[in-house]
Amino acid sequence: MEILVLFYSLHGHTAQMARHISRGIEEVEGVTARVRTVPPVDNGLGSKRNPVPDTGPPYAQNLDLAECAGLILGSPTRFGNMAAALKYFLDGTAAEWYSGVLEGKPAAVFTSTASLHGGQETTLISMMLPLFHHGMLLLGLPYSESSLNKTRGGGTPYGASHLAGGDDERELDADEIRLCRALGKRVARAALKLSD
Repeated sequence: MEILVLFYSLHGHTAQMARHISRGIEEVEGVTARVRTVPPVDNGLGSKRNPVPDTGPPYAQNLDLAECAGLILGSPTRFGNMAAALKYFLDGTAAEWYSGVLEGKPAAVFTSTASLHGGQETTLISMMLPLFHHGMLLLGLPYSESSLNKTRGGGTPYGASHLAGGDDERELDADEIRLCRALGKRVARAALKLSD
């Protein structure tokens, strides 16, 4: 059983979160993480992108959505919203919406922001909206996760988050990492229960 961890990352913080979420998934016996990214949006100036990323995970295909038992979606914050690259990919999932391949599967979201009040929660909610339309079962982080009460950087009941700082140099702290792993475990455990 695989959980799809699908993200876009510009400065690497969202990618780091994806790795910690994947570790949390794989701590649940019988579940593995399938990590995928999306390409940047073409700027229309004739720039060519490689069909395969130079580094990191491969680009997502719509088939990844059909094959997953759950989905965890991540994006940096762009003016309180998900990045255009992730939105562009999701806008291309009408066939999956029509066929209902994601219906009833567990899902969660995560983000990284430059400032503490830079829209972490609105970005998480913006990523939830298409997942609701796909009929997915959304999971957040409960306050029984002690790091949610202690965090000074990121972490919300809506999903995992990280404060990267205006210079993008702040690394994930211990609480943020614990919350990423907890989110991965929650979705993996829910997928197992739903498969029964």
